[in-house]
Amino acid sequence: MAKQRQIIHIDMDCFYAAIEVRDHPQLRNEPVAVGGRSSRRGVLTTCNYKAREFGIRSAMPTFQAMQRCPHLIVMPVRSEVYQKESRRIRAIFADYTDLIEPLSLDEAYLDVSHIDRPAAEIAKEIRARIKKTTGLNASAGIAANKMLAKIASDWKKPNGQYEVRDDQVSEFMEDLPVSKIWGVGKKATKRLYSMGIETCGQLQLRDRPELQRHFGKFGLELYNLARGLDDREVVSHRIRKSMSCERTYAQDLDSLDERQQHAAEIFQELSSDLARFKSDRPIVKIFVKCKYSDFTRSSIERSGLPFELSSFQDLLAESYQRRAEPIRLLGLGVRFADPQRQASTAEQLQFDWG
Repeated sequence: MAKQRQIIHIDMDCFYAAIEVRDHPQLRNEPVAVGGRSSRRGVLTTCNYKAREFGIRSAMPTFQAMQRCPHLIVMPVRSEVYQKESRRIRAIFADYTDLIEPLSLDEAYLDVSHIDRPAAEIAKEIRARIKKTTGLNASAGIAANKMLAKIASDWKKPNGQYEVRDDQVSEFMEDLPVSKIWGVGKKATKRLYSMGIETCGQLQLRDRPELQRHFGKFGLELYNLARGLDDREVVSHRIRKSMSCERTYAQDLDSLDERQQHAAEIFQELSSDLARFKSDRPIVKIFVKCKYSDFTRSSIERSGLPFELSSFQDLLAESYQRRAEPIRLLGLGVRFADPQRQASTAEQLQFDWG
């Protein structure tokens, strides 16, 4: 009989903001956020729980946050400091398992199935060590799979943990909002709502053929996910699929000429990043993305175009023809070939021609 999986999802509480409060104790009882200044079209990366009481959240424009909370203290982003703390935390993880899948600087999955100890006990010990080492609080979710562990890590925030045991899965899923399911974004949630499905219990009443008609292949996954079934492995080395650079401007870019001029600067930055990345995987697509003055977004990507400034400028021209409105953000990026597909193609060629 296969050993039951034990997955832990660790999520640092308000990571960036918590570091700023730790390093500036006078901010302890203040609403604090981290991000760009409102005078420069800044956006918040995170905020503490005091700030959230005012309806402030990550990715909110700073000027909007300041309107909701005029005494909000916005600290500048200190990426190097956050990365350093993240490395210290991951070093703690490494004392327990090699199967660590970081999702970002402040959260990760850990597979501790090989350890002959209760996962909840391990999670509690890890959280205590993080607190002692960094002075920061972490929350945790424990379950037999990644989806349930991630959902559970939100249940006792901040500075808590929650375990979904096997005999609790059915009850846990019954009233869970469908928006909590892995892979279900805003569009899928809206579509499910239009079908009269708001909870996983309601979703469980629909059969596979119906879900496949509405959601294609993902409908079959939804059938299992709604029942708390998720067989994804904890992947310790995530392969980078894309790379991009973007800039937010203090004044909107009105014309195509302005966009193409600024694209030249971003292209140089992207080229430098690619050179440092030193990937042997070919670029299969390039893309441009724009955020408009009303905060809506659009993007265009194409395969087969050379990695040259002129290629990005052609995409920008196409984007401008579609929507010639002022933009506040411009981004350029590339997508890399899937290494598994590369390997499969190489093997096929060898078979055909060897």
